[in-house]
Amino acid sequence: MNKEILNTDVQEFINNNIDTNTASILLKGTHFNSVNTKEIIEQIEAKARCKNKLPTWFHTKNIYYPNKLNIEQTSSEITAQFKSEMIAGDSIIDLTGGFGVDCFYFSKRFKHVEHCELHEALSDIVAYNYRQLNIHNVDTIKTNGIEYLKNNSKAYDWIYVDPSRRHESKGKVFFLNDCLPNIPFHLDLLFKRSKNILIKTSPLLDLTVGISELKDVNAIHVVAVNNEVKELLWVLEANYNDSITVHTVNIKKTTKEHFQFLLHEETSTIIDYSEPLAYLYEPNAAILKAGAFNQVAKQLKLFKLHKHSHLYTSQDDIDFPGRVFKVNQVIPFNKKAIKKLGIKKANITTRNFPETVNQIRKKLKISDGGDDYLFFTTDKNEQKIMIISTKLKKTNL
Repeated sequence: MNKEILNTDVQEFINNNIDTNTASILLKGTHFNSVNTKEIIEQIEAKARCKNKLPTWFHTKNIYYPNKLNIEQTSSEITAQFKSEMIAGDSIIDLTGGFGVDCFYFSKRFKHVEHCELHEALSDIVAYNYRQLNIHNVDTIKTNGIEYLKNNSKAYDWIYVDPSRRHESKGKVFFLNDCLPNIPFHLDLLFKRSKNILIKTSPLLDLTVGISELKDVNAIHVVAVNNEVKELLWVLEANYNDSITVHTVNIKKTTKEHFQFLLHEETSTIIDYSEPLAYLYEPNAAILKAGAFNQVAKQLKLFKLHKHSHLYTSQDDIDFPGRVFKVNQVIPFNKKAIKKLGIKKANITTRNFPETVNQIRKKLKISDGGDDYLFFTTDKNEQKIMIISTKLKKTNL
């Protein structure tokens, strides 16, 4: 850490240039003797990335920022707060602490938190920032988390780990066995230190692959923010061998859309199919990632349009974890027939359909936007159809 960055005049320059193109700053240079221009640019770029992702850090005075890659790799405050609300206890250790956002929120739920970080400079930054943030129950430990567990006999209520998906030789990876640390390889060690383990993985990891790599999986949480899946959270419990519960959440501005199901029941669930009725339902991204294609229909008493379309319908409007539309018209997919309707502008979605949105727009000369929502899909009779609908506004966006 170059503590000269924390000088009042340097901090003022950083804050005044948050929205400035850093290339122009590099070209002009800066007038500070104790801090070079590159260091200042690194602070500006990292802090700018925190404005929406880490507002607590952004709005706290004299925060010291690592390079922007550390900010890109860290949890957002939204997801960190969510995972902290899942667990609680006296003690937790984070084996891959990083910038310390998760531990910041764990500190509000646990009496004692240990933050392990292999890179000493980043560990120093986190320790300093915790003092600025008035956090005093987190110990920052400059070490490899796995080696730290090997070299002591401490027990914890929970162990948390977010393995790096950047492998030294393989580049960006997604299988847990390829991540660093290799959690499947070290599971026995982790269970010697705690009965409860929470693992964060990439949203691209296939659930069946993750289950095959791990053991004692109690639950999987699929976490989306504003309909974009951000992370998968795996809850492991020592000697657990019962059904796995999948929890999905879509965190929106003022509310959360929740849905859960038992994983083994999805494949055995029998559902009914129907032509489009009065209302059309499109599940949020978390449900689609979880593969709850049959369970969402069964639990909410909906009909599905087609086995592979993942669109649902009912005669009555229901509270649904996703987008809801009023069906205005359903017509067979026919270029001439659709053109006769004179639709010039609409929002277009395709589900289980042979053509892409761009291909349809080009073919039908329909621009993006407006109040109409067009769904191009396949119905239960294997017919290609277009559904003209209007999105129902929800008060709890």
